[in-house]
Amino acid sequence: MRKLALNDEILLKIEKPARYIGNEVNSVIKDKEQVNIRFAMCFPDVYEIGMSHLGIQILYDMFNRWDDVWCERVYSPWMDLDQIMREEHILLFALESQDPIKEFDFLGITIQYEMCYTNILQILDLSDIPLYACDRDESDPIVIGGGPCAANPEPLAQFFDLFYIGEGETVYEQLLDAYKENKQNGGSRKTFLEKAAEIEGIYVPGFYRVTYKEDGTIADFTPVNPHARPVIRKQMEKDLTNTYYPQAPVVPFIKVTQDRIVLEIQRGCIRGCRFCQAGMLYRPTRERDVETLKQYAFQMLKSTGHEEISLSSLSSSDYSQLKELVTFLIQEFKGEGINISLPSLRIDAFSLDVMGKVQDIRKSSLTFAPEAGSQRLRDVINKGLTKEMILNGAGQAFEGGWNKVKLYFMLGLPTETEEDMKAIPRLADEIARRYYEIPKEQRNGKCQITTSTSFFIPKPFTPFQWAKMYTNEEYIARAAIVKHEFQEQLNRKSLKYHWHDAEVTVLEGVFARGDRKLSEVILEAYRLGCLYDSWTESFDNEKWMNAFQNTGVDIGFYTQRERSFDEIFPWDFIDIGVTKAFLYQEWQRAQKGEVTPNCRMECSGCGAMKYKGGVCIESKN
Repeated sequence: MRKLALNDEILLKIEKPARYIGNEVNSVIKDKEQVNIRFAMCFPDVYEIGMSHLGIQILYDMFNRWDDVWCERVYSPWMDLDQIMREEHILLFALESQDPIKEFDFLGITIQYEMCYTNILQILDLSDIPLYACDRDESDPIVIGGGPCAANPEPLAQFFDLFYIGEGETVYEQLLDAYKENKQNGGSRKTFLEKAAEIEGIYVPGFYRVTYKEDGTIADFTPVNPHARPVIRKQMEKDLTNTYYPQAPVVPFIKVTQDRIVLEIQRGCIRGCRFCQAGMLYRPTRERDVETLKQYAFQMLKSTGHEEISLSSLSSSDYSQLKELVTFLIQEFKGEGINISLPSLRIDAFSLDVMGKVQDIRKSSLTFAPEAGSQRLRDVINKGLTKEMILNGAGQAFEGGWNKVKLYFMLGLPTETEEDMKAIPRLADEIARRYYEIPKEQRNGKCQITTSTSFFIPKPFTPFQWAKMYTNEEYIARAAIVKHEFQEQLNRKSLKYHWHDAEVTVLEGVFARGDRKLSEVILEAYRLGCLYDSWTESFDNEKWMNAFQNTGVDIGFYTQRERSFDEIFPWDFIDIGVTKAFLYQEWQRAQKGEVTPNCRMECSGCGAMKYKGGVCIESKN
């Protein structure tokens, strides 16, 4: 591969050339001769997806505030440019400088979704960086991974030099200082990795040995380098108000998935849904100060020219200052044509009142996520919603003028029965019936209830990590039961039903729960042509099945068995705060259908209290 800048001839051949040219408003340009570290920040998906990711924006802003660091961005080239780069031997480049990634000190890859794993290999391959970490030498960048999927980094362990476990605002400065010191002292790649391994939250997979039992489960996971820690502790930013936040985010030239200002109002969630990985990973819940958020809104609108503000959190309704913040945003900006987006709300009287003020009710739909159709199964998953709450919320919405509702459920949850599946269409029908209880002259046209089901994946660090999954055929059979029951409902003309791709679900589950043996499968799938596997038009399940067959890896081992309490999981060496004992206790409570109160009601002793901050500490004071 060689360095060759994109020219007009190439740009004219590809779709959306603005993905690759850089120079967007608020992008950062520095003199590369005046910095000590060059960091390429990568999101392994197409530009429109990567530019919408808040975590990348936060890290980009943080790194570029440091005088001796220049952070640039790189995304996966779409298939058209990918082909040209291979044919013309063009090295993958960063947007800001157009310099090859190969020339950087670090390549940092945010791992947001399991189905982006082959794109990670594309990034390395097009950069002319050896795919296996053990094959890299002093001329190659340090490849570091982070993000939600780093909660189980093992399927990718052979491709990364190190992983950053947790939230990025805490020890990156310490890590980069260690790199500078090692460089000044003439240290090697290995000596830097040893220094890095001593930093809390940094995992160097090459410094650990995994042994297996005859049944394929892990026998032992042991450090083999004296600098490596036996346990890697998740990093967490305790003070969200006084940490880094991008007040002048990069403004893309083309429309992206989230083309708006994002105000992160809090991290974490008090609810404790047993299927939700994010709710456990980001404990304890921490809020940003409302006055700071008001200032951010002004500054970000001024610096970007965006016309929409979105409030970001796992559960916006649980932000204690939500009413004050939303009232302020409405009063300050609604008259200026600024839209306000409020995702992740629980549907109650206040939320409906607010949404009525910021949305065009005739055009918008409301979203409910009951997750399970029956009350029994909602108790199993600790959803904290009763049928009465759901019907009352829908009724209030209909009386407020809404006539479109989206419902989200999961199929394949632990203990699920056929009755639980049939309860999904029945609940949708009851919601439709609630609409038609309103006098005809007061209705806003016909009612439209759109129900979507995804298939359950037992993610690491959740109470359901001991549960089994199902095969593609078994998931489809469950969807067929739900579909048939929809056809039996009284208001079926008002009801629509969609379900998620079961083949993708199975693979996502394998890589969410997998071990190091899966690295070979991922590499084989990439060699067979798998790329952009999260995109329906490019996903090829047959190639993936061939990859498993060619490498002799059994999918069923990772999905179709329930785990025992004493099994060593591939991710057990990571301490996220929440203890394994608590998660197992929740697993047992789930099977009994016992509900655990949320963190504001009662401390359940999950272990996250050791981080000394957030809602769980407040409940003790």
